[in-house]
Amino acid sequence: MTTKVSADGIAIPAEVSELTAAWFSQALDRDVSAVEVIDAHSGTTGRARVRLTSGGELPDTLFVKLQPFSEDQRKLIRQVGLGVAEARVYANVGGELPVRVPHVWYSAYEPADGAFVMVLEDLAASGCRFPATADEDILQVAHSAVEELSTLHAAYQGRKLPWLRTAEGMRAKPADPQVEARRSMFIRMALEQFGAEMPLVFTRLAEFYIAHLTDVAALFGEGERTLIHGDSHIGNLFVDGGRTGFYDWAVAGRGPGMRDFAYFMCNSIPTDVRRAHEDDLLGRYRRTFESHGHTLDEGVAREQYRLFSVYSWIAATSTAAMGSTWQPIEIARPAMIRATEAVEDLDAVGLLEARLGVRG
Repeated sequence: MTTKVSADGIAIPAEVSELTAAWFSQALDRDVSAVEVIDAHSGTTGRARVRLTSGGELPDTLFVKLQPFSEDQRKLIRQVGLGVAEARVYANVGGELPVRVPHVWYSAYEPADGAFVMVLEDLAASGCRFPATADEDILQVAHSAVEELSTLHAAYQGRKLPWLRTAEGMRAKPADPQVEARRSMFIRMALEQFGAEMPLVFTRLAEFYIAHLTDVAALFGEGERTLIHGDSHIGNLFVDGGRTGFYDWAVAGRGPGMRDFAYFMCNSIPTDVRRAHEDDLLGRYRRTFESHGHTLDEGVAREQYRLFSVYSWIAATSTAAMGSTWQPIEIARPAMIRATEAVEDLDAVGLLEARLGVRG
């Protein structure tokens, strides 16, 4: 594979073997005399944990994200653009985001080719932990996550962010019926796999979405936009002390902030905890938002929460439909169940029917 060069003239490594002391010295503008690859593996991106010898100028270990190791996976990620998208976020605003993210030591990308590299803080080495839905302190994690998301959204409310590419295609009805069919493919797969065992609302929402997916997707773009993480489930969160942080910004975009809120609430919090505390957490989000000089009407917030519970359900259900390809099924399936319980509690299908003037 031909090595690509970033805008600053530094090569973008295509292989772990290219993460040399000379490369780190140039990219980090520090004197690195030796590199040890502690661990390397590949999924949607390639990942490597490295130990550097730098005379104390750098942390002992750093985390590197680069292109996947297999050519098939590289082709897929080039088509989707996830690696470049995350590197773009870190390169443009990684040092200014008002929420806790991995410290960005270096980030570069080449959009035309899909090459990218990110040198990030090793969160585990920094003493951070990675929460789980079953943790005893999940409510405290949720309090912090909601406040942090609100802070993020307030900071970028209404800003254009020209460097950020947000897909608009889902809002337009495709001329080719086959394109529309592909958009609903994962929900069709999930309906076949899980429809018989899930509550009736699962089938009701799946069938409604398949029949009206373009109109439903158009609703997701309504409202004033801000920078959203886009994939704020608990698997992309970490905790530093008492503060919840966010990593994996591969699907960041511009959208209503309540999309992140609903995504987290419906996908990642145990159903009994969500039911008992969602009013308080929604109020906490609104109060934090207002403390940063913005307003969010309570009625609007509640309707957006109901609407974006559908977005959370689509994400969780699509992931579960893929078995363990995207996420271990023992994690994906419970997330789908929680999201299904949320859309039922919030009567999200009733909202869609009312908004689109369609009765199931």
